[in-house]
Amino acid sequence: MILIVIVIVLVLIIVLYNHLVAMKIRCDNAYSQIDNQLKRRADLIPNLVNVTKGYAKYESEVLMQVVEKRNVFNNIEQIAKNSKEISDKLLNLLAISESYPDLKANQVFLNLQVELTGTEDKIAYARQFYNDSVQKYNTSIMKFPNNILAKILKYQEKPYFQVSEEDKKEVEVKL
Repeated sequence: MILIVIVIVLVLIIVLYNHLVAMKIRCDNAYSQIDNQLKRRADLIPNLVNVTKGYAKYESEVLMQVVEKRNVFNNIEQIAKNSKEISDKLLNLLAISESYPDLKANQVFLNLQVELTGTEDKIAYARQFYNDSVQKYNTSIMKFPNNILAKILKYQEKPYFQVSEEDKKEVEVKL
């Protein structure tokens, strides 16, 4: 009888442990997906800078600032802040392109615009998936009996991908 109880407890611990590990890995994977999409966007930006250089010096300078910011990603909070700034500057550039008919008609620029728009959508999805994964993970490490094992294994809550209240303000497009 005691042996059966010990086996049941061991099986329960193994199941709980595997569940916690799977949730943690899912969060890490979701975080890396955000990183992958931000890298994709960062790779597209220099091409946009090169296409824009011939048309509008000011806008290419703005994009050069974006290129400098793209590598400053230390943690999820910094990623959120920099990502928002980059998105705002790209939105500004795409709106400003309306003032340059030749640029607006440039096929390479149009292709880059479509790629960046698609990438921004993928970034938004990756952020949502990350936050969903974090919510499930955080809930999991708080539920009984998972919380006991999580505490023993020193599993900590993961932060959500959030933008600050200041970053939620409407973007001002300067034409």
